[in-house]
Amino acid sequence: MKPMRILVVDDEVDFVTALVERLQIRSIEAEGVTRGFDALQLIEEKEFDIVLLDVKMPGLGGLEVIKRIKKDHPNLHVILLTGHGSAETAEEGMTAGAFDYLMKPVNIDKLIRLFKKASSD
Repeated sequence: MKPMRILVVDDEVDFVTALVERLQIRSIEAEGVTRGFDALQLIEEKEFDIVLLDVKMPGLGGLEVIKRIKKDHPNLHVILLTGHGSAETAEEGMTAGAFDYLMKPVNIDKLIRLFKKASSD
């Protein structure tokens, strides 16, 4: 079985770096970027199974990014992530096509279970 390919998108550099390292230790191919525009560009250049996407980012925010991803890559699973959660934001993200929605801080084991669920969908 080939490893999952995950793109982590969050404006917090330390979070992206730490999470990418933790995923790689678990034999998951992971890359990270800190801007929505960078995520969209990378998705055009490489194939990913899942995008873990922060909702609140300066510039191009997560809800706009997911709308663009789903327009061009409707089968790419997107899991929204935020430290600023609200039922409204979750609902908007799910309506835009998110596979699921998680709050920070993230439990790595729970996150990996969610990745496995999304990749088997």
